[in-house]
Amino acid sequence: MDMQANTAEGVIDAHHHVWDLSVRDQDWITGPELAPLRRDFLLADLEPEARAAGVTATVLVQTIDVPEETPEFLALAQDNDLVAGVVGWTDLTSPDVARALAALRERPGGEYLMGIRHQVQGESDPRWLMRSDVLRGLAAVAEAGLVYDLVVRPHQLATAHEAARLLPGLTFVLDHAGKPPIASGELRPWADAVRLLASLPNTVCKLSGMVTEADWGQWSVEDLQPYANTVLDAFGPRRLMFGSDWPVCRLTASYAEVISTARELAAGLQPAERHEVFTGSALRTYGLAATGSPAAQEAPCP
Repeated sequence: MDMQANTAEGVIDAHHHVWDLSVRDQDWITGPELAPLRRDFLLADLEPEARAAGVTATVLVQTIDVPEETPEFLALAQDNDLVAGVVGWTDLTSPDVARALAALRERPGGEYLMGIRHQVQGESDPRWLMRSDVLRGLAAVAEAGLVYDLVVRPHQLATAHEAARLLPGLTFVLDHAGKPPIASGELRPWADAVRLLASLPNTVCKLSGMVTEADWGQWSVEDLQPYANTVLDAFGPRRLMFGSDWPVCRLTASYAEVISTARELAAGLQPAERHEVFTGSALRTYGLAATGSPAAQEAPCP
């Protein structure tokens, strides 16, 4: 597969999911509000929407913390030229995490493994990231040349900063801008915590997941703009990347609406800066190469 044609121009969607409920339940999809997500969402559903929106490559991100999902995602990436990389899962607390990562790399499609993520937002311990076994696992992720996606809530951002400071050789990618409280209209203390995290050069942020942190019934671009401006100012365009969070975004916005909203949020940037947000940052951070194989990853610039 020639990834140069896929990633050199157009938009990279650095964050989306897929699931097939006949293969595995998504036990986080509960209650009437999330009922629209209780169905299969496959790459075949995403691809026409993504292509129509000008997306030429994507990063497929884990949904639940089980070992079986990541090999399935790697196989999907191998068979579909839309997916340029996978952020998977492995048990960071296991003493065999390095061996598990090596085994994933050796599987069919293993060259598409770009990062690891754990559902830290669901951990009851607010300092889970600072556990000694977790830090050992994160160090193994860095040693494997992978990045680590952070899915945390605002109260967990301070601990994320501590972990990132202790592991300068690991790039931490903050998913969904750290889930700011957009629906309430509050900026602090989330903004202060985001700026602290962004002060570390080994951190990157995704302009993703914002529409579902807003009021689902009546959000506007204006509601999101202060939060987008905060991460733009804190991380800069070279450390900010677009992600759709499809299909979760469908709770309140279509794929086309999410990408048009992101373009509006970035409208004040210079063309080269917009290129970073919609293409360059994802290419660089995830090491997406012309062949679709992991490239030597470059430390993100402040």
